Amino acid sequence: MNIVQITPGAGAMFCGNCFRDNALVTALRRKGHDALMVPLYLPLTLDEENQTVGVPVFYNGINVYLEQKSAWYRTAPSWVHNLFSSQALLKFASGKAAKTRAADLGDITLSMILGEEGNQARELEQLIQFLKSQSKPDIICLSNVLLGGLARRLRSQLDCPVACVLQGEDVFLDSLPETHRSRTWQALAERCRDIDLFISPSKYFAELMTRRLGLPPEKVKVVPDGINLAGYESGPPPQKPTIGFFARMCREKGLDTLVEAFILLKKSGRLPEMKLNIGGGCGPSDEPFVATLKKRLSAAGCMADVEFFPNVDRSGKQEFFRKLTVFSVPALYGESFGLYLLEALASGVPVVQPRHAAFPEIIEDTGGGVLCEPGSAGALADALEKMLKDEKSARAFGERGRQSVVERYSAAAMAEGTLQSFKETVR
Repeated sequence: MNIVQITPGAGAMFCGNCFRDNALVTALRRKGHDALMVPLYLPLTLDEENQTVGVPVFYNGINVYLEQKSAWYRTAPSWVHNLFSSQALLKFASGKAAKTRAADLGDITLSMILGEEGNQARELEQLIQFLKSQSKPDIICLSNVLLGGLARRLRSQLDCPVACVLQGEDVFLDSLPETHRSRTWQALAERCRDIDLFISPSKYFAELMTRRLGLPPEKVKVVPDGINLAGYESGPPPQKPTIGFFARMCREKGLDTLVEAFILLKKSGRLPEMKLNIGGGCGPSDEPFVATLKKRLSAAGCMADVEFFPNVDRSGKQEFFRKLTVFSVPALYGESFGLYLLEALASGVPVVQPRHAAFPEIIEDTGGGVLCEPGSAGALADALEKMLKDEKSARAFGERGRQSVVERYSAAAMAEGTLQSFKETVR
């Protein structure tokens, strides 16, 4: 098949959706398919070979912003727009993007969802002209439903179906200011009528977004996320029992809940040598939160047993996982999947997760861990303690989880499921 994958870049920030799409395109190419990955807004920051190399960045983040703010700029000569497309400026904008909040993006989000009727219509036409210069696609896949405004014109101008991946968009949309929230949900629901296929990584999120956007259930397919397994392997048990967290270092991922659970366990005196390793993305907007956690740990006398590993590369991440006894990211919101679970399990590390969102179905399918009550540091501490004290059981969870990920959650398996859904839509 000839497939176009359209993925927004997050600039200097690590982005789980970018990782997922890049792994998918890599696997599709390995299977012999023509897959073109097109970046939007900003360049992608990845820990694997970048599949967008040589492809221009469309919907340049600077131009998108200026088109939103200036009616003159929307009709300005091309040479003016080109001035703001330099790699140096995009790199500068990449750092600024890490400081943006959903609460500040109401106008521009709604405009983007309106597609050819929004302030960035010029960017859409440029994308279409580029795609017309390439081999005709069999299907175009949008990385998330927030790009739904592109579907109508892409579908009509490229004469092919448009698919869309559902990847946790509800959290962003619900964070928009009330002045825009309802209108944006309504506009998105209308634009979703132009999309031929929706792919969700979990049953939980498929049901949630089908309900909230009024999607036809027959158009929604579940294809679990997958990862490139190269380099993930079990390591020897660490000398000291070690809890791990690897995700964006923010409140929404429940990092403060995990820190409180760790403090409770340390103060109990039952696991005196226990350590906590915290890794993952940490951008400028996350640093104040991390600073408060370090103060809390210092005040509790626990900081000496905690290490932080911000923004590590792929090999550093894999080494991080090999040094863990148990893993937890007690996210507070309705996580649509959680690639970090696959990374932990692929390393033979058992997981402890809250009993909500997509976590129950992942734990049930992989057999790689246990669940606890969400939002409770006490419940999390109890579950972690049981796992840390029962080495035989923990090892069994880790082995089952690793086998399940190898068999069903590889990038190749994700590509195969995605291809099957594409083929059913194209015919």
